[in-house]
Amino acid sequence: MEVGFLGLGIMGKAMSMNLLRHGFKVTVWNRTLSKCDELVEHGASIGETPAAVIKKCKYTIAMLSDPPAALSVVFDKNGVLDQIGNGKGYVDMSTVDADTSLKISEAIKAKGGSFLEAPVSGSKKPAEDGQLVILAAGDKALYDEILPAFDVLGKKSFHLGEVGNGAKMKLVVNMIMGSMMNAFSEGLTLAGRSGLDPSTLLDVLDLGAMANPMFKMKGPSMLKNNYSPAFPLKHQQKDMRLALALGDENAVPMPVAAAANEAFKKARSMGLGDLDFSAVHETLKKPDH
Repeated sequence: MEVGFLGLGIMGKAMSMNLLRHGFKVTVWNRTLSKCDELVEHGASIGETPAAVIKKCKYTIAMLSDPPAALSVVFDKNGVLDQIGNGKGYVDMSTVDADTSLKISEAIKAKGGSFLEAPVSGSKKPAEDGQLVILAAGDKALYDEILPAFDVLGKKSFHLGEVGNGAKMKLVVNMIMGSMMNAFSEGLTLAGRSGLDPSTLLDVLDLGAMANPMFKMKGPSMLKNNYSPAFPLKHQQKDMRLALALGDENAVPMPVAAAANEAFKKARSMGLGDLDFSAVHETLKKPDH
């Protein structure tokens, strides 16, 4: 099976590498084309533009950083719309808001192409291990056709109905994750400042009802001030912002998520945006004077 892949950041690179390892033919494109080199060493071809990738491949997957990036790849000159048409499918796995997904979907369908949004739950390690959770919505026939790729990329795929539902589900999941990370950071800091050993707190949490893979994986590195990015903080804050906007639309009060968003914004103002989202922990270590 041949697929195109647009966007080779932390996630896109791991995902396209996985497809190559499992025998897929992959044609890649990235805004900075030099990022394609490592994939080419593993057998990928390069498309000079998004349009070139769409022209060559029946199915194209995109994994881009935010709504402006997702829109520009589709609508800009030499973009997806230049070559999309009957018999071609476009699968956007970026985390965006429902409006962005709908805008892309309508444009692609107007040209005769089929569209699926498919944001993922999971960061760098699950992407490398093919253990993502795929939250798809849109064209069901395209979903069925692209399932062999999803089965390589993820441990479970959901089809959630109409376009927009995948985006909403992803934002709800990441909103909960961001709020949890802030409570976790406060707990670690409070334990330390009040004379307890934070690593004992990790053991206690891991034995109780709140045990979860995120605390288990992130806790030890947070205690070592190691925030190498699996999921960059700037993207987590973008997702909090988009989730809060979804709350506004639906008149849902979200005081906990709003407070968490402020903490991520503070972390960005401290220059921590490119570090892992767990670096929000650092905001608690530097009290304002």
